[in-house]
Amino acid sequence: MSALETSLTAAHAEVKAEIARTDNKTGLLLAFIGALLAGVWTVAKDASLPLASLIVGGAGVVLLVGAAGLLLRAVRPNLAGKAVAGFPLWATLTAEEIRTRLAEDRRGADIANLSRIALAKFTGLQRAVDLVQAAGVLLIVAAVIGIGGAL
Repeated sequence: MSALETSLTAAHAEVKAEIARTDNKTGLLLAFIGALLAGVWTVAKDASLPLASLIVGGAGVVLLVGAAGLLLRAVRPNLAGKAVAGFPLWATLTAEEIRTRLAEDRRGADIANLSRIALAKFTGLQRAVDLVQAAGVLLIVAAVIGIGGAL
């Protein structure tokens, strides 16, 4: 196997692995957001909180819901768009077209297309983490206001 062959194979595997890692992180963050929202609801539904605490906490909840939306968008399959690589593309081809494509070395194009997909997923994940951090600050401030109002 030539150096180019080895490099293409390694790059292709790396991009596919990065997509899988990003999807795993996204799933974990979605679960965390769900647990956080459930915890906020459990605490807030029975508490008598000052209006300022409700407003700040509500803003935090809105940010968490926004982060969840970004995460869901990052992992949503784009089957309506033009298929560029792998499974979605193969579903549109005949058996003969699949054999013809597999006979060609299209790893360079696949690496470029998969890299764009990975970058879009990573950017969505990064923005969602930023929203979760901002929501956490707001929820802490809301808790401090609530505790201060209870004293």
